[in-house]
Amino acid sequence: MARQIRYALIVAALVLFASLIYVRLPFDDSLSENAPIDRTSASSTIQIADRTLWVDIADTLEERARGLSGREDVAEDEAMLFIFGEDGRHAFWMKDMRVAIDIVWISRDGVIAHIEQNVAPETYPAVFAPRSEARYVVELSAGWVGRYHVRIGDIVRL
Repeated sequence: MARQIRYALIVAALVLFASLIYVRLPFDDSLSENAPIDRTSASSTIQIADRTLWVDIADTLEERARGLSGREDVAEDEAMLFIFGEDGRHAFWMKDMRVAIDIVWISRDGVIAHIEQNVAPETYPAVFAPRSEARYVVELSAGWVGRYHVRIGDIVRL
C-alpha cells in the first residue's frame, strides 16, 4: 500500500512538473516582466488584514505559470492574485524568481487556508503547496504577512 502511494505521488509530481514546463514555453517575451502594476487599467484591489493591495490578476494558464517571475521587486502595496477555476492544492515554485515572496492560499469562501513566508528564489526547484484546498493564491512581497500579522483563518476581501 505504501509503495502504491509513493508511486502515485511520484507520478503526480512528474505530471505537475511536465505541465509547468509545457505552459511556460509559448510565452511572448515582448511583454515586460518588470512592469509594475498598472493602477489605471484592468488591475484590481483586494483587502487582507485591513490593508488594500493592488493586484495583477493571473487567471489563465500562461499568466499563472509566469506569476511574478522576472520581477526585480514587489512593492509593499502590490501583489499577484491567482484565480483557479476549481478548488485544489495548487502548488507553486520559485522558477525564474528574482526576489523572495510570501505566498497565501485562500479558500473559495475567502478564508486564508495556508501561508508560506519569505520563500526565496534559491528554494527552486522545491514545490510549495497548501495543506488544504484553495481557490485563490496571492503572492506578496517577502515579510508582508509577518508585518501585518496575517494568520490562517483570516478573511480576505476579493
